[in-house]
Amino acid sequence: MNTTKKVAVVTGGNRGLGFEASRQLAKQEYQVILTSRNEMKGQAAAQKLQDEGLNVQFHHLDVTSDESSRILAQFIRQEFGKLDALVNNAGIYIDVQSNSNSIVNSQIETIEKTLETNLYGVLRVTQALIPLMKEQNYGRIVNVSSGMGQLTDMEGGSPGYRISKTALNALTRIFASELQETNILVNSVCPGWVKTDMGGAEAPRTPEQGVDTIVWLATLPPGGATGGFFRDRQLIDW
Repeated sequence: MNTTKKVAVVTGGNRGLGFEASRQLAKQEYQVILTSRNEMKGQAAAQKLQDEGLNVQFHHLDVTSDESSRILAQFIRQEFGKLDALVNNAGIYIDVQSNSNSIVNSQIETIEKTLETNLYGVLRVTQALIPLMKEQNYGRIVNVSSGMGQLTDMEGGSPGYRISKTALNALTRIFASELQETNILVNSVCPGWVKTDMGGAEAPRTPEQGVDTIVWLATLPPGGATGGFFRDRQLIDW
């Protein structure tokens, strides 16, 4: 069992922000467990980072499955005996694809499916992994949210995605409050509009720019911020 390196889990790590977050954390000497629902894509992503000389390994994770989350927790306990950072990055944006881009005609099924991954998935995985952090009284949890979930700047369109990210921010606040007497810090981050499969080619930010605040929050020192919503390492309104 290797307990010398810090250990990080990144969900949805096979592409985009999750892939780049895995790379940057590994460059900071973390042992990274890159997770993905698609095993073939996840293994290929981990292999690419391994080819760069980085300590990254793949583990299958379906965030919509209690069993899959438990299996991941058991694997980490057996292999490493601890967990130092969790980046809840896995998410979906299906409002447009399902022709439910307006709240007026949105389909409940689309919102339910979005919540299952973007909200319940984060809750499920965090509940499964947080005991590993509690045992060492150290952990950093980063929930990848979006400015589209900000109540202070809420607009129309994309109701499933917006609702899921607003609810995710509430989850961040609840976890942070219940863990405030510990050295487990929980924050949300808006990475901005990033060139990924989800963000599209027109986005102004590179994945490396997009993950800067994610990695910063995942590696905060003791006494760092908790219960906050950040963009570009600065607090933003909920």
